[in-house]
Amino acid sequence: MMDINEIKKIIPHRYPFLLVDRIIECDFDSRIVGIKNVTADEPFFQGHFPDFPVMPGVLIIEALAQTACILGLKLLKLEGQGSVFFTGIDGAKFRKPVVPGDQLRLELTKIKQRKSIFRFEGKAFVDDKLATECTIQAMMGNE
Repeated sequence: MMDINEIKKIIPHRYPFLLVDRIIECDFDSRIVGIKNVTADEPFFQGHFPDFPVMPGVLIIEALAQTACILGLKLLKLEGQGSVFFTGIDGAKFRKPVVPGDQLRLELTKIKQRKSIFRFEGKAFVDDKLATECTIQAMMGNE
C-alpha cells in the first residue's frame, strides 16, 4: 500500500532511525499495519548484543509509534508537515526476542483521538507470535 518513499513523504524520520519499511494495510480511519524487516546490518546490533543480536525493545516501541504517526498524520491531513511527539506509553510487554532475519508486523488501532492527540493500541508480531504490545500516546501537528 505504501513503500519507503511514500512513508518518507509522511513522517520526518530518516535512516538510521526510520523503522518502518512499508505499510501493507490502512483504513485511513482507525487501523494501520506496517512492516519492519530486521536485518543483520542494523547499527544497533553492533552493541546489542554482538554474540546474540536482539532488537532493543525500545526500538520495537519506536517502530510501532512511527507506524501510528503515519495514520495520525494522514487523519490530520498533515503528511510531511508539522512535528510528531511521543507523549506516553502504557502496558508495554515484551513477549519474544526479535532477531536478524525476523519481519515485524506492526499493527496499530486508534482507540482515542482528541484534536491532535492520539492513543493507539499497538502489537508487534513475528510470524504469528506476539513479540511486543503496548498503548502509545502521541501529539501530532504544528502546535
